[in-house]
Amino acid sequence: MDTLPAATDVVIVGAGPTGLTLACLLAAEGVPFILIERQAEGANTSRAAVVHARTLEALEELMVSDWLRAEGHIVPQFTLRDRDQVLATLRFDRLPTRYAYTLMIPQNRTEAILFSRLRELGHDVCRPFAVSDLRQDASGVSVTVTAEGQEPHTIRARYLVGADGMHSTVRERAGIGFTGDSYAQTFVLADVRMSWPLSSSEVMLFVSPAGLVVVAPLPGGRHRVVATVDDAPEQPGIADVQHLLDTRGPATGAARIHEIIWSSRFRVHHRLADCYRAGRILLAGDAAHVHSPAGGQGMNTGIQDAVALGHALAAVLSGRADERALDQYERLRRPVAARVVAFTDRMTRMATLRNSRSRALRNAAIKVISRIPAVRRWLTTELAGLRNR
Repeated sequence: MDTLPAATDVVIVGAGPTGLTLACLLAAEGVPFILIERQAEGANTSRAAVVHARTLEALEELMVSDWLRAEGHIVPQFTLRDRDQVLATLRFDRLPTRYAYTLMIPQNRTEAILFSRLRELGHDVCRPFAVSDLRQDASGVSVTVTAEGQEPHTIRARYLVGADGMHSTVRERAGIGFTGDSYAQTFVLADVRMSWPLSSSEVMLFVSPAGLVVVAPLPGGRHRVVATVDDAPEQPGIADVQHLLDTRGPATGAARIHEIIWSSRFRVHHRLADCYRAGRILLAGDAAHVHSPAGGQGMNTGIQDAVALGHALAAVLSGRADERALDQYERLRRPVAARVVAFTDRMTRMATLRNSRSRALRNAAIKVISRIPAVRRWLTTELAGLRNR
């Protein structure tokens, strides 16, 4: 889209899964909006790869859940292992939901499906435009955007939503704090083709003295590998990922990497926005919360933010509710993010223990606790996001 409007009801900044979901919901509700993105193209890497049950439930009204299911790989089970020793098994196929599983699908496909739905609803993404300034007053927000080779353009909106990621320009310009810290270790992420001796119906988290490694099946016979590393190479290769599996994965049975489809390293933060609303500016997704990838919660929490915020904005803009609905969005969603940040932090620290005595105590405790049915139900419900209904 080359021409930007002078005014609209909502400006959404960021066309990742959170921004696309919010745009689809506003489009379905008939709310005027514009979705801008600074990148020239959509995501072409897999990044987040897990879609949980509550997210699929929340996306039903946008008619994309079955679409995602058709392209994804169903995984009914999660196991926690110390090399060849199984410490705990969690079953998702017993959850009280139509989507009693974890769905593995690369983020670029999730974004492509949401984008296709947005186009079906008669809308598009305006790119590449970056926010250069914003000013708000009692009646709205003036958002100035720029693109290379073009004059700055100002859009007047009743509300502005920052869904522009961890380094959110909207959050920073709004003066909202982002409290938290970063982990000392870096994370390696790779999508691979490999010979793998274990089941393709499980997501597996291996803990070892060298650190953790997660192995999850993806559609098309691929696998996702995620691991903590003290100092990861910028673009991990076959030898790097092979070493992670050899030293942390199953000790018996050969796991052999044949091809790296995509790989990256990243540093993980655990941070939470001090508030989700500053007047007529609101936050959602990674602009509001970031945390460890343990449990695959990040994209799911953001999509659920978008659905809740979309309903709140539509109600306010249609006159069905007053602005207190936007405060209610924060009251509902910020505690969810706070719980996810704390939960994934505990999972990460538990999985990366180095001391042999601490690891032995951890393993023994997990084996005992995970046999309690109420604990298993709580863990699977938490991971699936069903506590957020």
